[in-house]
Amino acid sequence: MRGPRPPEPERAAEVRRRFGEEARSERPDLATLCLLVAAAADGGLDEAGIDAAQIELDRLAGLVPFRPDGPRAWAEALAEVLGGLGFHGSAADYERLESSLLHAVLRRRRGLPILLSVVWIEVARRAGAPVYGVALPGHFVVGFGPPDEQVLADPFDGGRVLTGGDAEMLVAGATGAPLDPSMLGPADPLDVVLRVLNNIRAWAAARPERSDVALWAVELSLLVPSHPARLRYEHAQLLVQRGEFLQGAAELDAYAEVVAAVDATAAERVRGQAMAARAMLN
Repeated sequence: MRGPRPPEPERAAEVRRRFGEEARSERPDLATLCLLVAAAADGGLDEAGIDAAQIELDRLAGLVPFRPDGPRAWAEALAEVLGGLGFHGSAADYERLESSLLHAVLRRRRGLPILLSVVWIEVARRAGAPVYGVALPGHFVVGFGPPDEQVLADPFDGGRVLTGGDAEMLVAGATGAPLDPSMLGPADPLDVVLRVLNNIRAWAAARPERSDVALWAVELSLLVPSHPARLRYEHAQLLVQRGEFLQGAAELDAYAEVVAAVDATAAERVRGQAMAARAMLN
């Protein structure tokens, strides 16, 4: 299954421009960023489609009864509404690019844990809940309420409210390590979007014929102010892999300059890769 058709170059450039603007804004909007990621993947998602997705989030929020009785009541209300409508995930969803695209998750009501959590966050926020993402290693969930009253819910499991040991089991299953309290803090919207893009890059890495997806995903990641420096190296490698040898070599040289300050040997190795990329033109 090939998945969504990518947008035309002019539309793709406009999506990247708007994504960069939103990522650098004073208060980046999570739903907008995720919908721009979706637009980079799916040429069928136009402005009307983006607006329709935002309207659907508003509509879903209108179905949530106001629950002033505390974090658990909010978590149960969201599970009742969104879980009741069939929003959940399964192992098969990890095989589909659409599981990382917000507009498709809203339509299919299926997705990866982090995208389902985005739906929960955006619907709950609109309904007035004290909600935020919680980036547990290997499994993204949603938190309600302040730290001393925090209630966790798992949108991948239909919004099931997690009991005392559930979070520890999720972390142990993903990493083999114990749960650290620092893992339970609110996730920054830009960190959430980087994690979404990481998932897309991982999906593409397992499918070498979809280097086009890997390329736009890393290019969007590079527009996030807090991106890891190593993404520049990955970007350069993708350019070379796709036959754009001169641009890839220039990116490798630029990355080598960054690396040289901390690891001269690694920098020389990257410069050698740049020379090899240029040699492919001969």
